[in-house]
Amino acid sequence: MKQFDIIATSAMGLEAVVAKEVRALGYECEVENGKIMYKGDASAIARSNLWLRSADRIKIKIGEFKATTFDQLFEKTKALNWEDYLPENAEFPVSGKSVKSTLFSVSDCQAIVKKAIVDRMKKYYKKTSWFEENGALFKIEVSILKDIVTLSLDTSGPGLHRRGYRTDQGEAPLKETLAAALVMLTNWYPDKPFIDPFCGSGTIPIEAALIGQNIAPGFNRDFVSETWDWFDQKVWDAARVEAEDLAKYDQPLDIEGYDIDHRMIEIAKANSFEAGFGDLITFKQMQVSDLTTRKEYGVIVGNPPYGERLGEKEQVEDIYRGMGQAFKKLDTWSIYMITSHPEFETYYGKQATKKRKLFNGFIRTDYYQYWGKRPPKQPRTEE
Repeated sequence: MKQFDIIATSAMGLEAVVAKEVRALGYECEVENGKIMYKGDASAIARSNLWLRSADRIKIKIGEFKATTFDQLFEKTKALNWEDYLPENAEFPVSGKSVKSTLFSVSDCQAIVKKAIVDRMKKYYKKTSWFEENGALFKIEVSILKDIVTLSLDTSGPGLHRRGYRTDQGEAPLKETLAAALVMLTNWYPDKPFIDPFCGSGTIPIEAALIGQNIAPGFNRDFVSETWDWFDQKVWDAARVEAEDLAKYDQPLDIEGYDIDHRMIEIAKANSFEAGFGDLITFKQMQVSDLTTRKEYGVIVGNPPYGERLGEKEQVEDIYRGMGQAFKKLDTWSIYMITSHPEFETYYGKQATKKRKLFNGFIRTDYYQYWGKRPPKQPRTEE
């Protein structure tokens, strides 16, 4: 079966999380800034789209070369075997980006790549006129970094964060891919209690439930590569059957989401119902300073307000203080909070065991990790 050069793209700071997921699927990979590269067949592309929780999209690398002139860009693009991917009536828009490169005009680079592909296709399909472009969609990207051009083809369509369960959202929703990564960066297992005290539209609890029951996050959506003639539908069918077989729908879960805004609780409930967790996740209106529980050895993950807007800072700092007071009693719980506030530890009242730099969209944040006591080891029973 044909092998492809696959690129899983990721947000800055999540490369190691995505790489771990890729290896868990059975593929050896290399990691660069914002991308994880590996080889695989069509099945690897389908499985990556269905299973990767923290990646942004899955692309096929068509070619890579150095170019410092438009002539080089044109000729080297034209030399690639585009006919292996693009049918005669393909709709193929070209997007682009250029960083620290001689060819810095993105619009010119896009136009030249498009013209080079058209020239190649005209020759291959023996056409003299322009192409109709009324067929399946093939989104091509020209990416230039330090004069190295990478030409890739997007297999995902809408980004992988679009799981299909979001019926509504709040003002600053957390991307599903980042929410999944926040859960995967904890010590949570599905047999432990899980709480999100700032649940908003419910993204973190829903992603935790998907992880807890081992449900492929892309199971209920379509991908653009499913519309391609050369991509065998049987490959997608097999990948979906595998996902269905590996799901643990019977796995009991103890997941709760709280928010001070009752409207967000209603949205979270609707999103949870859409995701198939209507009865499995509990959502309640509550402010974080009122959080108490008799359960032990659980995990709390939260995306509290950051205080980025003018006039909100003091209010947010009060929330952090109240949270620190409420969580003092939960010494067996592990706490994980993401925020851009540089003084979070001061107001929370405790230094983190560990912190990790992450990006929430374009906002640089830290993920503060407070590890709780470990449960006592169970005495071994003699046979």
